[in-house]
Amino acid sequence: MEKKITISPVTRIEGHARVTIHLDDDGKVQEAYLHVDQFRGFEKFSEGRHFSEMPVITERICGICPVSHHLASAKACDEIVGIDIPKTAKLLRELIHMGQIIQSHSMHFFELAGPDLILGWDADPKIRNVVGLIQANPDLALKAVKLRKFGQRIIELVAGRRIHPTFAVPGGVNAALSPEVKDEILKGIDEMISYTQEGIKIAEDFIEKNKDLCEKFASFSSGYMGLVKEDGSLELYDGKIRFMDKDGEILKEFKGKYYLKYIGEKVEDWSYLKFPFYKPLGYPEGVYRVGPLARLNVADKISTPLANEEFKKFKALGNGKPVEGSLYYHYARLIETIYALERVREILEDPEVMSQDVLRLGTVQNEEGVGVIEAPRGTLIHHYWVDEKGTIEKVNLIVSTGHNNWAMSKGVELVAKAFVDGKDLKEGMLNRVEGAIRCYDPCLSCSTHAIGSMPIVLEFYDSEGNLIDVVKRD
Repeated sequence: MEKKITISPVTRIEGHARVTIHLDDDGKVQEAYLHVDQFRGFEKFSEGRHFSEMPVITERICGICPVSHHLASAKACDEIVGIDIPKTAKLLRELIHMGQIIQSHSMHFFELAGPDLILGWDADPKIRNVVGLIQANPDLALKAVKLRKFGQRIIELVAGRRIHPTFAVPGGVNAALSPEVKDEILKGIDEMISYTQEGIKIAEDFIEKNKDLCEKFASFSSGYMGLVKEDGSLELYDGKIRFMDKDGEILKEFKGKYYLKYIGEKVEDWSYLKFPFYKPLGYPEGVYRVGPLARLNVADKISTPLANEEFKKFKALGNGKPVEGSLYYHYARLIETIYALERVREILEDPEVMSQDVLRLGTVQNEEGVGVIEAPRGTLIHHYWVDEKGTIEKVNLIVSTGHNNWAMSKGVELVAKAFVDGKDLKEGMLNRVEGAIRCYDPCLSCSTHAIGSMPIVLEFYDSEGNLIDVVKRD
């Protein structure tokens, strides 16, 4: 008789998910599934609102990366009014986006994924968390807190508040930068870079000591997608979308507004989270990954010096091919943090960042607008359709975690089959399965949506635990 193990909830992620692992009579894993059960309805209840409200509505999707939604939404609104915003506004938007990258990446590495890498997969669950990190290395834990606080402080100083800002508006931003804010941020960059480099050393030491694990843990072939600059270097705020196949060949580069031509979404009956794929290849051949690992795979270089030196080491891991192991996401995440810190300095040293020219007003010129940005977890797409008055008629959101849905499910299956023994089950085995999901730093609150009524399954059991009836609503 088939036996089932359920991990619920998956821990140290943002949002709610569970994993079911199906075993045969010998305790061997036959199948494993990641189930995303929560539902969010932002696409639907945004209908009827004025498009100018969207940057402050959609950022409520998430309290971890609200700036990403705020900026992707503002970029979509810029297209609706048909305005190329002032350079200073672009710089200031990118500045708070770098703050978002810094705070989100550092929190995930040190506080969510870090306990597995630093304390061990089999450590006592009571200490395999941020409290355990504080006990094991209080100096490192304090630096991690300061690093995340620095990213949040950038957002707060520039945009007015660190969570759910009202800073980006159609046509630009609503406030200029002050000299005092510029000076405060600049004076902290070198210290924060040094903290991030300590994290990189931890990641590199882990890779060196666990090379075989890193190469095999949730490692599989897939496509990759991310934004790049015109010269092919890493881009997080703007740029063109680049698709790469599993062998490292570039399949296509295109502007974000053409995404519907290249990205499709498959629906499976065991998750509310859709499965995007590259249309020309179909599903499942066209599945791909996004986020730090994917962005470094598709990029040719990084435009800032310290990050580019680490980027070269990362590329060497693939020996001329894409880096496939999911654990390498953690290393890539820290490389991007170095880039974000260096980019903050570049932005603040640009003379135009202090200009008062930050906003250009306009009215509805286009019936739809698309905004694309690289959120910490990967490519984020906002697409709005409006009427002549600017009222939202339709919304489509493809969120970073959605792009990675197939990859997370694949990782869960591979790790469960490699590590879970139903005849001698240990907690650390199940933690490794969760760890496959944590590689992707999923934000499940952002990513789930559906059309029409939600499917519901009610299962009825008697007092002996026997299933006696099932009622379904499709």
